[in-house]
Amino acid sequence: MRTFVIGDIHGCFDELMELTEKIGLTENDQLISVGDIVDRGNKSKEVYEYFLNRPNSKVLVGNHERKHQNRILSYSQEIVKLQFGADYEDFLKWIRTLDYYYETEDAIIVHAFFEHDKALKEQKQEVLCGSTSGDRYLEKKYAPETFWAEYYQGNKPIIYGHHVVGDKPKIVNNTYGIDTGCCHGDYLTAIELPTFKIFQVKAKKDYWKEEQRIWQIPVLKAKDWANMQFADIDKQLHKLAFIQEAELVNYLSEIRIWKEELVNSYRDIHLKIDKLSKSLMKEHKDNFSVEANKFQFKAYLFKSKTNNLTIEYLEKSLNTPNKVLALKSQLKL
Repeated sequence: MRTFVIGDIHGCFDELMELTEKIGLTENDQLISVGDIVDRGNKSKEVYEYFLNRPNSKVLVGNHERKHQNRILSYSQEIVKLQFGADYEDFLKWIRTLDYYYETEDAIIVHAFFEHDKALKEQKQEVLCGSTSGDRYLEKKYAPETFWAEYYQGNKPIIYGHHVVGDKPKIVNNTYGIDTGCCHGDYLTAIELPTFKIFQVKAKKDYWKEEQRIWQIPVLKAKDWANMQFADIDKQLHKLAFIQEAELVNYLSEIRIWKEELVNSYRDIHLKIDKLSKSLMKEHKDNFSVEANKFQFKAYLFKSKTNNLTIEYLEKSLNTPNKVLALKSQLKL
């Protein structure tokens, strides 16, 4: 049995297949991924299914897997969620079974970082996987403009990914950085153990650049605009203001108009509730509470009765499109 450690794949399934063919991988050989098998490339689901079904395989948690696990979705994760469709929840369950490091007789394998003065089992998960919090933690520990590998003096080699190191692996102080930027059109790299022989294939194109363009409209349409707070909708629209493609500009314009129409309906809601409240007070007098409690929006009626219902209050409580739409429906507006 041979062992191969492969760098960040990032959804580049075709290059993964080409590389396994180049090294002559057999079912008896062990294949270890440093993590970040998904996002940015065009075939994240195929890469996941390959490792899910392949014997003698090991995948570590990278910062991209951790983002999915914690449901902190930026653009590349939103794309993958759409690509996976109904299988996305199974993918999340699978991520929870993954480890943050792996050790063989010949090397320690992690995704991103390693504290030079701590034993393997003492390493923090956020450091090993290269999450934002792990990155900030190491910035405080090490001198500015330095990298953890510069401090490592261990006898056992460490193989890691995460940072694109160029076209060739970066070898510093018995550490091997093997993220060579496949998803950006560069190389996918594998190291054979125990010989540390390097294998590489060139990516067919810059997948991430292409994926960003292809998935803009589907990702925007998949956003849960209806349950997003109005302040967050404004942030999203401001963030996407740079877009110039006609289809995207038109879609975002529709979102903006829709949002403004809902916000402008606070006044109508206020007037309708005040009118209903006064009607109940006039018709039922001492039984106002009984009658008001029959309505789903009773809290607003009681606010109106005491002259405490304001536009500002409505803005705070009805802070998403769905909340406004639900109340407008109940009021028959």
